[in-house]
Amino acid sequence: MTYILYTDGGCRGNPGKGGWGYHLITSENKIIEDCGFEQYTTNNQMEMTAVLEGCSRIPYSSTVTIYTDSTYVKNGITKWILNWKQNNWQTSAKKPVKNQKYWVALDDLNKHYDITWKWVKGHSNVYGNERADTLANQAMDQGAKIV
Repeated sequence: MTYILYTDGGCRGNPGKGGWGYHLITSENKIIEDCGFEQYTTNNQMEMTAVLEGCSRIPYSSTVTIYTDSTYVKNGITKWILNWKQNNWQTSAKKPVKNQKYWVALDDLNKHYDITWKWVKGHSNVYGNERADTLANQAMDQGAKIV
């Protein structure tokens, strides 16, 4: 099975009220979407949560192309994480890696899926990315009204 996953997350205030969203396209061209709200979080945490939530809808051993507009997520999972793990989750400046629990969870995805990680420029009229952004903002709007 092959999937295409577009993800986005954001915050109003950083930290602040946050939202995540994903737009998932299955091999059969079925669209699956979802979004969620956090009362107090960071932009980076919402970006990572969008990926984790989207992948939770995909069967293990599937081939997945993940599009994110977050260079933090893309570079973190494809470049920086190897050194972080070798350095016992410390940065090159010997400080603890921020958001370690999210990085561990994202790294675990690479064990269960055949993932290609891609960066897409935000707000560049890429439909899946725009849709994920809309969902993340919708979650923030609705969550702010509920809380």
